[in-house]
Formats: sequence, C-alpha cells, structure tokens
Amino acid sequence: MPEEFSRAYWEQRYQGHGHGHVSQGRPPNPQLVAETGELAPGTALDAGAGEGAEAVWLASHGWRVTAVDIAAGALERARRNAAHLDGDVTDRIDWVQADLTEWTPQERFDLVCTHYAHPQGPPQELYRRLGSLVVPGGTLVVVGHHPSDRHSEAPHAGVTGAHVTAEEMADALDPEEWEVVTAAARPRTVTVADGREIAMRDAVLRARRRG
Repeated sequence: MPEEFSRAYWEQRYQGHGHGHVSQGRPPNPQLVAETGELAPGTALDAGAGEGAEAVWLASHGWRVTAVDIAAGALERARRNAAHLDGDVTDRIDWVQADLTEWTPQERFDLVCTHYAHPQGPPQELYRRLGSLVVPGGTLVVVGHHPSDRHSEAPHAGVTGAHVTAEEMADALDPEEWEVVTAAARPRTVTVADGREIAMRDAVLRARRRG
C-alpha cells in the first residue's frame, strides 16, 4: 500500500467493489449528525465526500452542499447513490473533483466538515486549510479515527495515517480565532462485509470560528 494517498491511490480504491466503499443506503456519520443537527442550514463544504452519504444528509436537511473529493470514481458513485432522491435535494449538491490541499473555492462556508481524511501531508495543515474556508461565526467539524479504535477490522482495512485525537485536531487551530465546542472520543458501530458489527472510537472536533 502506498505511503502517500495520491489521486491514483483513491481512484484504484474506488474501482470495482471498492474494498468496502459501498455506501448506497448507508446512514451519514453519526458524529456529523450529533454535531450539526441543531445548526441552522446554510452553505456547507463536505471535504473528502467519498460516496456522498454525508452530503446527501446535509442537503436533505436544507444545506447547500459543495461535496469535494479527489477521486472521480467516488463522485460517480455518489451521483448514482443520490439519483433516487427528490430533485430539491440533489439540486442542493454540487459535486466537485479536486485535491483539497490545492483547491481554492470562490466562497467561504457556514459549515466545513471532513471525515477520516487521509492527507498526503501533515493532517494539521489540512485542518488549518479547511478552517480557513469557514466564515466568521461558522462551524468546523472534523472526525478522525481515534488511536485506540479497531481500525484494521473496519471497511477501511489496510489504510493507515488517519489516527488522531481530538486534542491534536484542536491544537491545529488558533485559539484566538476559534472556540472549541466539542473535543471528544466517541463510540461508533460499523457493520463489516460479513455482517458483524465492530465497535469503533472516533475523535470528534467541533469548533466555532469567532466572528
């Protein structure tokens, strides 16, 4: 497995059956739901959108979503997974193929979220870059694999480099610019290919950009 998570790596991973990346009907990440369910909908960036479960959930709850992923294969699946939805929902999602470490949008967002990002460089650099895309008063939500989780038994088997604590995420943000609302380790249950349920732990950060 490559040490760096390049575009070619992710395109290969999403080919065929995608090594467990089958999300049609998959619920959104529970940490996203818990952290954003009471926020007033506005504009959202789903950074590393994968097959679109989180983007669809946000759009279904009134958000205008820009869903970005480095892999064209992931976004093709995301579009297929969303095809059965009401047009009002799909019209609120823009699918964008881009490398988040290089992509510069023309706008800033009320919400920026990312789940289990695997950047090629230091993850703190990605968190700071994503934070710069949040409007004053807006929210950043980062979910990562906690170092203690049973990561190797999950659908992401074989992928390393995303283990992080919420405190390490928070350390990437300037406290003069950010109010940390949530920094916690939380459980999550994953159903693997053979039907077993695996207990996981996520590192969860929610921060509000000071206005």
